[in-house]
Parts: sequence; C-alpha cells; structure tokens
Amino acid sequence: MRFLALLAVAATTCTAFAADKEMAAPLKKGERIVFLGDSITQGGVSPKGYVTVVKNTLAEKHKDLGIEVIGAGIGGNKVPDLQKRLEKDVLAKKPTLVVIYIGINDVWHGEKDPAKGTSKEKFEAGLKEIIGKIKDAGARVVLCTPSVIGEKKAGANKLDKQLDEYSEISRKVAKETGSTLCDLRKAFTEHLEKANKDDAESKVLTSDRVHLNDAGNKFVADTILATIDK
Repeated sequence: MRFLALLAVAATTCTAFAADKEMAAPLKKGERIVFLGDSITQGGVSPKGYVTVVKNTLAEKHKDLGIEVIGAGIGGNKVPDLQKRLEKDVLAKKPTLVVIYIGINDVWHGEKDPAKGTSKEKFEAGLKEIIGKIKDAGARVVLCTPSVIGEKKAGANKLDKQLDEYSEISRKVAKETGSTLCDLRKAFTEHLEKANKDDAESKVLTSDRVHLNDAGNKFVADTILATIDK
C-alpha cells in the first residue's frame, strides 16, 4: 500500500511543457534512455537504485521494444561538470531520451563557500546549453528539479530556500526549452509532509539527507516512470 501511495504522488507531480506531439509520444522500439546526474544517479545503477528500477520496469512492461537504459552519473557533479562531459558520456551514446537529475551539489557545495557551488546564472545558462545540445542531437529531454538536502518539513532544512530557488530555475528552463519537467522537489516535499511524522532529517526517502534509500529509489523511479511512460 505504501508504494501505491508513492506512485499516486508521483503521477501528480510531473508536468510536461513540451510540444503536444512530444508529450503524447509513446516509448518506441529501440529507445535509448540516458540518465545524467551526480552521485544519486551514479548510485541509481545499483541493484535497487532508481535507474535499475526504471530499467527493469520498462523491460517487463515493454518486452517487445528492446529499450536500453544507461546510467551516466558521477559523484560530486554540478551543472558545469555535466557541460564538460556531455559529449563523451551522453551524446556519443546516441540517446533518444535524456533524463537530467542535477542541482543538489550546485547548492550544497556552496553552503560554506559560494565559489564551490554554482551561481544561479551559471546554473540556468548551463542547463540551457546542455538541453540545447541534446535536442540538436535529436533526443528528447526530461529535466528533474533537485530533490532534498534534509527531510524535515515546512522549509525547516537549512538549504530549503536555496533548493526552492534552484528548482524554480529548473522549472523555468524546462518551460523555455520545451522540455518535460519532472518536479522531484515538489514530489518529495509533498510526500514528506505526510510521511515524515517525526520530522526526521533522514531515513524516510534518504539514507543521509541526500542520497536515496530503497524507498527513495523506488519513489524517484515511480515519479520518473510517470513522466516517460504515461
């Protein structure tokens, strides 16, 4: 029942801003999906990771399509890092769909020293450059908002304000680039408002306030699946 509830939340928190034909396009034969991100995505290829859950679900549901799922996450990555390795780790793999899940480190690394994070201007410009190159290569894009740095409710985590600001940039970029938005930030905060009864810093969807536990991986997978496989 818990996972059914998670799926219900997931289905209501992903919004498509792309052209109608892109929003309605079903997954097709030979689809190659690349997941681009940081350590959360790097860990997503583990046996219970969200990338693996997506891969296994699509393989079971669409046995005839031969969908390929590729993880391209590297720990510590921020938007500028994705810009540097986009060609090698994404475009060279000839994807048809790229799911971008980034933003945590852009905020988190700048907590004590802003120079170690990513400015809002560079975050927005970098996302637009990445998406533009992916679309120029003929692939569709799903852009995820950053999720959480701490699971306390009602903006009680230290970096909630900044995460909300960067999430708003991602929403804006998705709209302006005609990409599909998967609003993980909204999904997490709405779920934690109900599920985190003890107002714990972690252990509901994360293991350490940031990285996903098994329930978090399932939650992210269901949220993304609700976007890419309607």
